[in-house]
Amino acid sequence: MKTLLNVIWFVFGGFVLALGYFLAGIVCCLLVVTIPWGIAAFRIGTYALWPFGRTVVDRHERPGVATELGNIIWLLVAGIWIAIGHVATAIAMAATIVGIPLAVANIKLIPVSLFPLGKRIVPSKSLLPTYSH
Repeated sequence: MKTLLNVIWFVFGGFVLALGYFLAGIVCCLLVVTIPWGIAAFRIGTYALWPFGRTVVDRHERPGVATELGNIIWLLVAGIWIAIGHVATAIAMAATIVGIPLAVANIKLIPVSLFPLGKRIVPSKSLLPTYSH
């Protein structure tokens, strides 16, 4: 099911979203000082290509001052605008019953687009507890 949702997502918005994140990543890496944001943009871009079956988790127990400051700068410069784009796209996708899972995936992208530093993207299965005998 997640493969089918990922293909539909890719065709109806994921590819364009990912291109936007990749373009932002290239610009940030060219400016050298903003390389951490560029790396984060590439990471989010790959997540935006295939969001179903993956989730975002915190990278560290407690983020450092540099991570928090970087996230605040990102929020003010780009994060708010990206989040507004995700909300607008989610509303458009939710207009149809078929688009509701896609709208949910768009909403799922908002937290990482607002505060990308200190996050990592992992398969959803890895969050399940493992038991060994």
